[in-house]
Amino acid sequence: MTTPNFSEKDTAYMAHAIELAKKGRFTTTPNPNVGCVIVANDMIVGEGFHFKAGEPHAEVHALAMADTKAINATCYVTLEPCSHFGRTPPCAMALTKAGVRRVVIAMVDPNPIVAGRGIAILEEAGILVEIGLLGDQAKALNLGFIKRMQTQTARVTVKMASSLDGKTALKNGLSQWITGPKARIDVQYFRALQSAIVTGSGTVLSDDPSLNVRFSELTQATGFDDQINESELRQPIRIILDSHNKLTLNEKLFNLAGKVVLVTLSPRDDLHSLACIAEVEQIIGKNDGHGRIDLQDLLAQLNRYEINDLWVEAGAKLAGEFFKQQLVDQFILYQAPKLMGDQARNLVNLPNYSKMDEVVQLALKEVTLIGDDIRIISDRD
Repeated sequence: MTTPNFSEKDTAYMAHAIELAKKGRFTTTPNPNVGCVIVANDMIVGEGFHFKAGEPHAEVHALAMADTKAINATCYVTLEPCSHFGRTPPCAMALTKAGVRRVVIAMVDPNPIVAGRGIAILEEAGILVEIGLLGDQAKALNLGFIKRMQTQTARVTVKMASSLDGKTALKNGLSQWITGPKARIDVQYFRALQSAIVTGSGTVLSDDPSLNVRFSELTQATGFDDQINESELRQPIRIILDSHNKLTLNEKLFNLAGKVVLVTLSPRDDLHSLACIAEVEQIIGKNDGHGRIDLQDLLAQLNRYEINDLWVEAGAKLAGEFFKQQLVDQFILYQAPKLMGDQARNLVNLPNYSKMDEVVQLALKEVTLIGDDIRIISDRD
């Protein structure tokens, strides 16, 4: 491995690989988004991206396109080529067999079963390996995957909608619709990026939501330019926290295709006879000592589903618990130009802090006008 000395052309080719990687953002989980470009004589001779777990990786697609033009070529890849036999053979070995001369890698794979091993295979074959070109942009492609590899828990995003005075519903519970149609379409785009959606039984009983991605709306969302069809779209796992088994099991979400995970404190004996369209599973959560589901234990248990990105759409109580336990990585708030009054319901239930240094501090990342509403994206500080 040499000290990188990247040219403007190197940067342009890696930027193209990053754009290719984004094409898998609605389909690849639990795998990372990866793009690859192969260049010979200052011309792109092969390119590809990873589309879905179990299907060929980005490097394989690019090598197939390049064919013999890969000999002595440079390969630009957004993530270290894999070194192990999983659902597909190792990409590092495929690159060595193809005869590439140089491999430029944006970032090392955080997966402990790779983490430098792919680089070692390339170097042992005499291939020049350079690392770090557009590394921050490459990391941004896979924040959830990186966190899961490093901590065995998903990256958590809490999404909420409120009025300008920070209210989520009227005193009588009415809340549809605080935000406008463009904001609701925008939510579909962010939902489609997630591995799973979490909510509480209270939200399900009051709103009877579908908690899925509506493809017809997704295709209208800003930023959607993919050529995938509805059958290829990955639907997030729907995770419902129902501590006291309040759900009737006749709710709408049980009659929509996809996986539903019920999280309870005591087993439901009626699931075996449940006749519905959804694939329903049950997790018995740990009691936090207050008759609620222990969220940290839940995140650890959910790792069995290889969830990279977890999207929380919940009421003030559950959202507040995620914040209080410092489990939120990102907060997305859609704020409508409305005032709902001091008797309306608050955004998030948090303790009555007595000092300013006790309050939840977030780092503001983005403020965007979406139709008549504002979308605010903040990360945990």
